[in-house]
Amino acid sequence: MALRNLQQTVQELERTGQLVRVAVEVDPRLEIGSIQRRVYARQGPALLFTQVKGCSFPMLGNLFGTLDRARYLFRDTLPAIERLVALKVDPALAFKDLTGSMGLSRHLWHLLPKQRTRGPVLERTTSLSQLPQLVSWPKDGGAFITLPQVYSEAPQQGGWRNSNLGMYRVQISGNDYTPDQEVGLHYQIHRGIGVHHAAALEQGKPLPVNVFVGGPPSLNLAAVMPLPEGMPELAFAGLLGGHRLPVVKTPNGLLAPAEADFCLSGHILPGVTRPEGPFGDHLGYYSLAHDFPVMKVDAVYHRPDAIWPFTTVGRPPQEDTTFGALIHAMTDQAIPDLVPGVQAIHAVDQAGVHPLLLAVGSERYTPFSEEQRPQELLTQANALLGQGQLSLAKYLLIADGAAGPNLDIHDIAGFLTFMLQRVDWRRDLHFQTATTIDTLDYSGSGLNAGSKLVVAATGPPHRELPTSLPADLRLPTGFSVPQIALPGVLVVQGEAWNGERGEPSLDLAAFCGSYTEDDAINTFPLIVVVDDAEFSARTLNNFLWVTFTRSAPASDIDGIAAFTRAKHWGCLGSLVIDARSKKHHAPFLEEDPAVERRVDELGAPGGPLHGLI
Repeated sequence: MALRNLQQTVQELERTGQLVRVAVEVDPRLEIGSIQRRVYARQGPALLFTQVKGCSFPMLGNLFGTLDRARYLFRDTLPAIERLVALKVDPALAFKDLTGSMGLSRHLWHLLPKQRTRGPVLERTTSLSQLPQLVSWPKDGGAFITLPQVYSEAPQQGGWRNSNLGMYRVQISGNDYTPDQEVGLHYQIHRGIGVHHAAALEQGKPLPVNVFVGGPPSLNLAAVMPLPEGMPELAFAGLLGGHRLPVVKTPNGLLAPAEADFCLSGHILPGVTRPEGPFGDHLGYYSLAHDFPVMKVDAVYHRPDAIWPFTTVGRPPQEDTTFGALIHAMTDQAIPDLVPGVQAIHAVDQAGVHPLLLAVGSERYTPFSEEQRPQELLTQANALLGQGQLSLAKYLLIADGAAGPNLDIHDIAGFLTFMLQRVDWRRDLHFQTATTIDTLDYSGSGLNAGSKLVVAATGPPHRELPTSLPADLRLPTGFSVPQIALPGVLVVQGEAWNGERGEPSLDLAAFCGSYTEDDAINTFPLIVVVDDAEFSARTLNNFLWVTFTRSAPASDIDGIAAFTRAKHWGCLGSLVIDARSKKHHAPFLEEDPAVERRVDELGAPGGPLHGLI
């Protein structure tokens, strides 16, 4: 069934018992977000809030709350897309030649948007202040659109074939934005809109922009898909939705999906930025206020029966985890064509996606050599770090698939065990010490600035990984509560971090300097210093989140018996990562106790949400 709008989607999910209407009044400030996160945690249904405090528009949450529901929404088109991937059909080329065979021509025809003179999205108008004022976390800087589809076209060429549709967060109130006239447009590095914005700035002209909300579910997924160069997201939305996407022209000259629920139409003001944020983000912290472009909103359109879809993000997993899982399912077969020799990749959601990337590659350069060492793996690692958003990976761990034929890229504990059994800290650490990192990652030296580490491993295992603490383990003053997080991984609690941004803490060097390479602690190839050892070692998710979101490779890694030779850094003993919270890190996300008590009441026996939360 091709879902052509959000209204059809709601009807279909309600008909099949996958959606619940919430008729009690709830506040879009903190309450609705808390409810949605709780229902997501229980893998519950989609939620249609029909009584939104201070707003006449209903809100739809948890639409993509389970992978099964997401696959259900696209059940008629996912097989065709998976077949395209398996047959190595590049949709960027396919939509230029729709006479293709292989029984896929009908699906490829859906790549072409269908222009109309009118559509429901332009039938009514409203104002920014009348939209749902969703605030997800107590310290958020204002209300945000959390499922926006930001559309722009190349200033030089224009048209949907030269367009970009991305999910860049949009702040619609708060801070210094002129009420009902301006919104903050937060787009991060390596986003397609940046190319269009740069071209408009070079011409000294405003960049027309439309922000869509709602519409068919295919638009949301298309906006976050890592598509091939030259493949417009609007075209892919038609392929994924199972029909040619109807579009209409808005007064700023751009297109809008005719069946979208809302469209904010305007332009980015040239040379103007204002503070955007803070905002509770998908790493589990607040991204702080920084200057970002300002969009002047000329009009806010909506369809008569408009529904406002939303999500909330926070420490993973959250609803956006489903997007990643669905994208992995659709594109896994294409990975070997991305970089020769790379068999699989996994951006680890539990670590915030960009902080940790796992890869399985191939080591074929010198199969005749008696001793295998990473060679081709390093070529593949460099290539991966040059691929789209994969370039934002902070830690890249790449393993030789031939050395582990049964290695499962999604078995994170097993993958780390494989690496730690084989890695040689004298040789297998490869740093980029001054480069770009994810905009939301505050572990580095500044906004968008930090370091990366590639760790490559091949060959047979050459160490046993301990699973218990040695009887003669000693820790220097200031370090305590040793815990085993994984085989071969020791977590140690340190005192509060005290240092300068971009520089290692002095007590980290003292910790490493208190041992020699012969001490028993070196049976653990990896030691992680944390604020709370019991919490960090309690679950794999806790360990991944703490270790990889709170450390910067260049400044927070040291080792026992460390050395530098010909500018290559390594260590003879254990590798030590300082994953304590630093003064320059963003604050943790914490819920408002009063709001949580109110939500508890809604979910108590006899309450309107009992059984849902």
